[in-house]
Amino acid sequence: MITTWQRYLRRHPRGVDITVALVLFVVAFPGSFADVDHLAAPNHRWLGVLLAGLSCTALLWHRSRPRTVTIVAVLCATAMALAGYVMTVLLLAPLMAALYSLAERTDRETTRNLTLAAVVLVAGACVIGGPAGESLALMVIGPIAYLLLPAALGSTARFRTAYLDSVRARAEHAERTREEEARHRVAEERMRIARELHDVSAHHLALANAQATTAALLIRSHPDQAEKLVTALGETTGTALREMKATVGLLRQQGDTPDDPLQPAPGLAQLPALLDTHAAAGLTVTLTTHGEPRPLTPGVDLTAYRIVQEALTNIAKHARTSTADVRLAYTHDRLTISVTDHGTGRTGRTPGEGYGLIGMRERAQSLGGRLHAGPRPTGGFDVTAELPLHPGPSREDSTP
Repeated sequence: MITTWQRYLRRHPRGVDITVALVLFVVAFPGSFADVDHLAAPNHRWLGVLLAGLSCTALLWHRSRPRTVTIVAVLCATAMALAGYVMTVLLLAPLMAALYSLAERTDRETTRNLTLAAVVLVAGACVIGGPAGESLALMVIGPIAYLLLPAALGSTARFRTAYLDSVRARAEHAERTREEEARHRVAEERMRIARELHDVSAHHLALANAQATTAALLIRSHPDQAEKLVTALGETTGTALREMKATVGLLRQQGDTPDDPLQPAPGLAQLPALLDTHAAAGLTVTLTTHGEPRPLTPGVDLTAYRIVQEALTNIAKHARTSTADVRLAYTHDRLTISVTDHGTGRTGRTPGEGYGLIGMRERAQSLGGRLHAGPRPTGGFDVTAELPLHPGPSREDSTP
């Protein structure tokens, strides 16, 4: 019921203003006939009614012109005080309403200046034109208190409104920030999954294509080798299907099913198997390790494996060579990976182009590392990545 009433008041502000003005005039009307100087003429009593009506009428514009309405109310109250009226709360009601609206709708300096002017004028007029025999203290202290109270209440209402507006603005900003952060995280997750799918599919499809092409060439002249390649081709496609199932399975995994069986993320421990699959496709890869191998975090281990995998895939697709070198160098805080070949083809586009090179570079940068890929001065292509052994917190440090 209260909510409906408040909603009605907000929808009909003009009706509210008219009602308030009429109520204040009814309140001020009896004050115009009370405690008037007995020396005044009888028709002098209607001066208070006229001035009170003017003040109440001006209140109809208190929303759009609070300063003008306050000035009119101050002048009317001053005129009544000079005319000998005792400025009770009844006669000051229109001015009090104007001061409240002024304090609620304008700034602090305007409220302070006009309130001070109203106090000085009305109190001074009470001293000058007050009825004989009335206590000077009562004639001055009462009006001052009556005028300061609505100004203070209006200022409090303005502060409360400003506070609620700021709270609402902060809440809206926080809501927008949460939505933007959620969209940002969703976009990052999509990019991560797309990169993972690209690494898996590109590697295995390139190997499968090389194995199938070689088997087709050898099927008549060397059927035994062709049979081995066909067998390896089946293993390659089976591995591709398993890895893609594990990756896509993340999209289906629910929070209530943590025990879903997923394949573990690959790492450098699986490099021998990776090199064997390339050897079966006709690419001989030499692996050398410098320094003492150190334990890697899951994110670094996965990133190192994917970089080697993507670099070898590019060699198999573009390099027109049968050999490649993979070098792992461990220091106290870094792992340096170098994948090189001596082929005559292009193992990638210019540095920075292509989804494979972009994916490798993003993986390295997500851990605080860096990657360089480009042609070698002596021929061939080189991919070098430097990864920190203990990276800071990163979204990429989670198992895909």
